[in-house]
Amino acid sequence: QVRLVESGGRMVQAGESLTLTCEASERTVSTYATGWFRQAPGKAREFVASISWTGSTFYADSVIGRFTTTGEHPHNMVLLQMNNLKPEDTAVYYCAQRQTYTYTYRITASDYDYWGQGTQVTVSS
Repeated sequence: QVRLVESGGRMVQAGESLTLTCEASERTVSTYATGWFRQAPGKAREFVASISWTGSTFYADSVIGRFTTTGEHPHNMVLLQMNNLKPEDTAVYYCAQRQTYTYTYRITASDYDYWGQGTQVTVSS
């Protein structure tokens, strides 16, 4: 198992930047991918970004060029750098980790085994 805690969420103005941190502790299993997801009020949870244990990354179209995720295996600390934030980025952001082997990133929530509690990001216009 692994315990995930997200931090760094807060209220910002449109155009500003924010870095979210996903910290893993109490790890007893390997991690092969870390994913970032978000859920806005009244909407389904959606994929944001993923990084594999090899360092390969993948992003949702809506955040390409603005968000970057970084982290070194075994992903005890993974960052999500968010630049040029927009009001539509407002959501609770979750990190998740996958313990089953995968060579590359994963973009589906069901591919992940462990989830954090989420951190709120609010972007005002």
